[in-house]
Amino acid sequence: MSKDDILASILAGRGLAGEVAEQFLHPDYGSVHDPFLLPDMHQAVDRIKQALDKQEAVVIYGDYDIDGITATAILLDGLTKMSLKVDAYTPNRFTEGYGLNVDAIKALAKTDAKLVITVDCGSLSHEEIKLANELGLDVIVTDHHAVADDLPQAIAVVNPHREDNQYPFADLAGCGVAFKLVQALQTELVGLPKGQEKWLLDLVALGTVCDIVPLVGENRVLTYWGIEVMKKTRHLGLKALMAVTKMSPVEVDSRKIGFVLGPRLNAAGRLDTAQHALELLTTTSSKLALELANRLDGLNRERRIEQDRIFAEAAQQLEGCKDDVLVVGDGSWNEGVIGIVASKLMEKYDKPTFVLSMGEQESKGSGRSFGDFNMAEAIDATRSLLLRGGGHAAAGGVTLKTSKVDEWRAALGDFYRSLKLKDQKKYLLASEDIRLSSLEGVDISLVDKLAQLEPFGMGNEKPVFHLEDVQARFVDKIGKGGDHLKLTVADSDDNSLKFLAFSPPSEWFVEPGSKVSAWVNLEVNEWNGNKTVEGRILRLELL
Repeated sequence: MSKDDILASILAGRGLAGEVAEQFLHPDYGSVHDPFLLPDMHQAVDRIKQALDKQEAVVIYGDYDIDGITATAILLDGLTKMSLKVDAYTPNRFTEGYGLNVDAIKALAKTDAKLVITVDCGSLSHEEIKLANELGLDVIVTDHHAVADDLPQAIAVVNPHREDNQYPFADLAGCGVAFKLVQALQTELVGLPKGQEKWLLDLVALGTVCDIVPLVGENRVLTYWGIEVMKKTRHLGLKALMAVTKMSPVEVDSRKIGFVLGPRLNAAGRLDTAQHALELLTTTSSKLALELANRLDGLNRERRIEQDRIFAEAAQQLEGCKDDVLVVGDGSWNEGVIGIVASKLMEKYDKPTFVLSMGEQESKGSGRSFGDFNMAEAIDATRSLLLRGGGHAAAGGVTLKTSKVDEWRAALGDFYRSLKLKDQKKYLLASEDIRLSSLEGVDISLVDKLAQLEPFGMGNEKPVFHLEDVQARFVDKIGKGGDHLKLTVADSDDNSLKFLAFSPPSEWFVEPGSKVSAWVNLEVNEWNGNKTVEGRILRLELL
């Protein structure tokens, strides 16, 4: 099978052929949708124009994760260029929690602010927005999270998940919605000429990739061109962060964004304050950019140490646990890290998982799920035992009285069993895009051909190759503790490839000479200027 045939087969398997496939491979920035199709966009623009006419102070109220931080930076940049008096407020994860809060609204009402624009939050903040109105603050909500049947009493609620939404693409990230607001304002205000908004696309790509929204449709267009902008970014903070991580701008892709840049920006809000990340993305000082980049790099190292500690302690708690939904907690666990740990525990035990940071009176938890067990529905089903809670199918967050944890754990188990779910582990198994019986032609040029599918992410995963009936030639344990696997396989014509697996199941350490089926991603390994194809094992079965 030729390389073109392999690419065409992968595209066809994803429902992309002919002109649709061409549009997918060559995203057209001109195809993005009219921002005024978003609900309440006209009202939002009119109120912001009023703020400009009256020279009112505007506050962007963000969130502490990377989607919220990039959305905040996008509006700060865009509105400043349009001559608005604008500032930002970033809540503290540990003292304020997610979204609008009463104390913050009271504090903002004491300033000269007259308009608050939320990003990546606010759709469910009915009481807080009502209070803001009473205190003389108008509120515009821009968000992409779930909405209730009744909307908050804001000037505008710009959210593609509203029932009355007419926007053709509903899966924008919070930063994407903020960017659409900038595009809408460009049609009414001066200061950011048409086309110059493209310099904000690096921030859109950063937030979209890291918020793990589907990289299809308009998200693919914005991310594709955002990565191109990032390669020549004007944001000094991104330049500094690349320098600190020894990343060449030309190397930027969705994986580098998701696994190198994103974790460092998120580390600020997880361990300290997200204000550091926002300052990095908005600074005009090269010296400060480098200082902040080094600070975030250090915080990320601390985050990994803390994450590893919590994971090890949680795994120890779970020894012998037979629960269908795992719930673990401890008073020393940092609530900024527990979401990552929940993901890793879910992957280890193949079960929906909640990890709690437990206080004497209240516990805060983060959960991750997969398959047919919907996290938001589980939270709703047990809401009588919670103080607060919400989320979506794959992730959620809760707050409950510590005295209720055991009762809640039991209630989650009851809810799980009531669903009578079967064969859920299948959802965690890598499924093939294409099956190969020969390794001939699996080379650098094939990986380059597959790069046309970039950016990879949710909804557009890296292609999975199923290598059927290959022989394990060399099987090596690598890493400090011998926990990782380096495997060389060969086909019947003696073509061979090397593959890696990090912390794989013990049964993957097969005997040399064994026949196996392997599901793998293909990657390029570069060492001393030499490039070779090297795979990442996602699934391995002994034949």
